[in-house]
Amino acid sequence: MVDKVLELGAPIFQNIVARLCPNLEEKRKTLQKNIRLLKGRKDDVDEELRHSGKKRKREVEDWRNDVENIIKQFETLEPISSRFYHVFKRQKLAEQLERMIEEVTVLVERRNFPSGLFLEVDESIDRLLLIPRPNGQAFQQNFDDIWTSLMDANVVSIGIYGMGGVGKTTLARHVHDKLKESLRHVYWVTVSQEFSIYKLQTDIARELNPDITCENDEGKMAAKLFQEFQKKKRFVLILDDVWERIDAEKIGIPSKMDGSKLVITSRLEKVCHRMCCKKIIKVNTLSKQEALDLFLKTLDCGEPSLEVKICKKMVKRCGGLPLAIITLAGSMTGVIDIHEWKDASEGLKKSCLGRADMKDEVLPILLYSYHRLRDKRLKSCFLNCSLYPEDFRISREELIQHFMLEELMERRLSWEAEFNQGHAILNQLVRACLLETDSDGRLKMHDLIREMAIGITKDNPPRYMVKAGLHLKELPEEQKWTEDLDKVSLMDNSIEEISPGTSPKCPSLSTLILRENPLRLIADCFFTQMCGLRTLDLSETEIESLPNSISDLVKLNALVLSGCFRLVSVPSLEKLKELRYLELSFTSVEEVPQGMESLTNLKRLSLLCDRLKMIPTGTLRRLTHLQLLEWPDHLDVLMEEVETLKQLQVLRCRLNSVRDLNRLINSRRNFKPLYFYDITVGSREMVKLRKRSGPCKFLYFGENGLMESSLDTDKNMLPQDIEYLCFCSSGLSGCLLDEFPTLSSARDLKECGIMAEDKIECITRLEEEQQSRGVPFQSLKRLHLMELPNLIGLFKWEAVAAPLPRGTFSCLRWLDICGCHKIKKVFPQSLVHNFHNLEHLGVGNCAQMEEIIEDDKNEGADITLPRLKTFYLENLPQVKSICKGKMICDSIESVSLGDIKNIKEFPLYLPLLDGQLSPPSRLASIYVTGDKEWWESLEWPQHNAKNVLQRLVRFQIDGTPGMYFWNKEWNAQLIWMLRRQERGKANAKVVL
Repeated sequence: MVDKVLELGAPIFQNIVARLCPNLEEKRKTLQKNIRLLKGRKDDVDEELRHSGKKRKREVEDWRNDVENIIKQFETLEPISSRFYHVFKRQKLAEQLERMIEEVTVLVERRNFPSGLFLEVDESIDRLLLIPRPNGQAFQQNFDDIWTSLMDANVVSIGIYGMGGVGKTTLARHVHDKLKESLRHVYWVTVSQEFSIYKLQTDIARELNPDITCENDEGKMAAKLFQEFQKKKRFVLILDDVWERIDAEKIGIPSKMDGSKLVITSRLEKVCHRMCCKKIIKVNTLSKQEALDLFLKTLDCGEPSLEVKICKKMVKRCGGLPLAIITLAGSMTGVIDIHEWKDASEGLKKSCLGRADMKDEVLPILLYSYHRLRDKRLKSCFLNCSLYPEDFRISREELIQHFMLEELMERRLSWEAEFNQGHAILNQLVRACLLETDSDGRLKMHDLIREMAIGITKDNPPRYMVKAGLHLKELPEEQKWTEDLDKVSLMDNSIEEISPGTSPKCPSLSTLILRENPLRLIADCFFTQMCGLRTLDLSETEIESLPNSISDLVKLNALVLSGCFRLVSVPSLEKLKELRYLELSFTSVEEVPQGMESLTNLKRLSLLCDRLKMIPTGTLRRLTHLQLLEWPDHLDVLMEEVETLKQLQVLRCRLNSVRDLNRLINSRRNFKPLYFYDITVGSREMVKLRKRSGPCKFLYFGENGLMESSLDTDKNMLPQDIEYLCFCSSGLSGCLLDEFPTLSSARDLKECGIMAEDKIECITRLEEEQQSRGVPFQSLKRLHLMELPNLIGLFKWEAVAAPLPRGTFSCLRWLDICGCHKIKKVFPQSLVHNFHNLEHLGVGNCAQMEEIIEDDKNEGADITLPRLKTFYLENLPQVKSICKGKMICDSIESVSLGDIKNIKEFPLYLPLLDGQLSPPSRLASIYVTGDKEWWESLEWPQHNAKNVLQRLVRFQIDGTPGMYFWNKEWNAQLIWMLRRQERGKANAKVVL
């Protein structure tokens, strides 16, 4: 009877339950959709992490862990039940779904990583031979001794010692580079004088496996590291700049494991002995002749036109220390007057008096080079470089912006002039050998030069306290916060809280850097005795709200909060009349700070905040001194307000329509031109991951960006100095050059991408009238064409054919065509000379492609592409020919072929070497996807060519390693496009 009642009442009860917990299924679907988006972004991040040897940032690791946790929670969710007696379970599930949706939303917003995925510490260690190999028999002898010991199974540890600046690190780096050629597991960790077990364990963990979760317990962490080392079996660990005995087993380093080697460098021989090094090698100073040779080589002028004895006298003061010699020579570069040389020699003599202690012998030389800078601003900029952690590699742009924030340079009228001044200062410091440049153009300080710089600021104003990159968990003791401090750097530590009651008395403090700490709480009293603070950098911390005491920092010039993704609350800024730089990008603030309209001196305003609801009307109009302005893509800002900003020079934003873009371009004709811009027109679906090194001029036409055109009488306008141009589902149609005639004279355009445009037919039309238009695409280096179903070719000939204007595409190096199903040829043989600088040609997934290079003259002439390095053809079912004649590409490095079964002959012409056929000298690999029989049946223009190339062939069942149609900067767009079609069924393999 009860069962019958339950059965009859079930529909009624189910309806009641559904009303009590409505939209449960909808919430689950919303969560599932966001989880899918999150998984996709995590896959992209993981792919980039896998293909880079760089160290990932803490915030990236935290984000990945949070994503994994939320995915696990989602996978273990209970199914939705409609049974009436499950009403409480449904209520609990509803609450859980709401909480998870909120968490996932935050994780999605955090996915951008504005400052990149990787740390800039020691990234160049894995790059081979960054510094010139030193000359001299002593260096070679030491190198050979170390190498012999590494090959000796009985030697498990090697110690390298010598004075500071003698070249220990240089020697060890060359050993590291040599090992990397044959051994996979070679690790480099800088220890430094500020040593702690926790810091060293953390640094080793980052090198070994970035996925290791760091433990606060030293014993547990040591066990993790030990297990990780055991997995490697054969490895070499190099510990640079060791100052005291390190208990290897306490750290987690196996001391007697077969196939493992430990190499240390130290200034102290006793450290090598205390660490039981089986082989100890001393790095001696240079001989007199080697020292003089190095000095003259660094001067880069042979023997200067002056008495060599002056050079010898100055070099003698360096005590044979390479660092001192190089730095001193750098300070004398360009000096030709004999009197100035004599004066410098006398000044050096005075600098070295009373400095007999050998361990300090190099410091007087470095100090003398610093004093030779003369210019006070130059010295200030140099000293500021010491605020970064040891071995930290800094981009030029970041340093220059830091100089601007600190107002260390002379004020210039334009942003471009400021940047030029900044580059000039950095160049002077590099020429003086006080800064080093790596292969990516980033800068770092030698540890001794940094030590010297910090020493200067300890003894003389401006006074610095630098505790950067030391994994500190707490602020330095209160007694170290002296009243005369000018700058404090605590960046890249592990400080989580500034507890109540902490209030250092530092009335002279002008700069405080707390960036890149897991900082969640700052006591309100912390800033109360810092009345002179001018620069406050809290970027990339986990702070949720700022203390109200910030509102009283009336002298504050720069407030940097970018990357504080948890930040939701900023106190009133109304009193901060001196504020010139406000950076709130990539935070979770929903409203602009109260009183922002009063910041009339503001020069830089960065508001790239995903949750920002609006910029109140009239706010921007009052900020008449703005030079840089950034707002997020989801906000609409009145163009009337932007037009009034006469001093604006840097703009990153989204505009609603082409009409707004035209208004912006026209308004800038009356004021200074924009020095740097990154502008989206229309909407942008994909995550904005594109990054450029340094300022650029980029315009992106997003979805429907061209649908709402300006007045019929107007033409689509582009900035004359545009460098990067991209279209994606914007409504582009017909001929690109017809839509944007100004491209004919856009001499700075370097890169162009066109994606998912259904109506575009060609890039340019060839007709007689075009001769008067100018030379289009004369500076273009990269062209990417993807998913253009109606594209018939790069060119469209009219009734009367005309030649391509001379110079068009003459600089093009990279050409990709993918998913363009109507195109039948890439370009004709008659226009090959326009593409003579082409280095990469990739064509894939083009259903009607018949011939790569068309024989339009029916001559079967040979094709020469003298600079072509990579040639990729993939999934071209109708292609029958690459070209009719022979294809001469002596510079070719990589060929990739897949699913092009109708091609019967591969036209690559092989050179002769000593009368015998030989592969092109740079050709390293030929990847063939799919049918091996097809490859075997290919014909060649030369007998036996296939056999000559056979050793370079790599067969793949599915997908081509290294195959990619887009360079790194455009990969985000490619991934998005491929996933929009169908995840996992892409015809091109993406390499990040």
